[in-house]
Amino acid sequence: MGKIILLLLIIVPALEIGVLVLSGNIIGVIPTILLIIATGILGAALAKREGLNAIRTAQMQTSQGQVPSGILLDGICILIGGVVLLTPGFITDAFGFFLLIPQTRATFKALLQRIFERAVRSGNVVLYRGRKF
Repeated sequence: MGKIILLLLIIVPALEIGVLVLSGNIIGVIPTILLIIATGILGAALAKREGLNAIRTAQMQTSQGQVPSGILLDGICILIGGVVLLTPGFITDAFGFFLLIPQTRATFKALLQRIFERAVRSGNVVLYRGRKF
């Protein structure tokens, strides 16, 4: 997993630079900068709205005695999507919006759930229940 993250830290910025240079050549520097700023503002607003919805849903589920497990994965996706949208670039913005839109977020949630289940089965993650007093 560490090698994949290291590879992404090298490849994604290089691709972003290429796309930004290409965009600057096609539509111009000022429109490219304005587009980056607009996606950042739109992404921040969407992240705030989705985050507040996730918090409200978690509170409602908790008040009804349910464990808000699915909504916690939503919260993780929203957090990652919001952070990624703050980085300048069109590729990261596309990924950030993918994580913020509920219909597409479900795909990433399923992937996260499979990764977590595999880690638990392999023994890399141990779930511990504390003692009741």
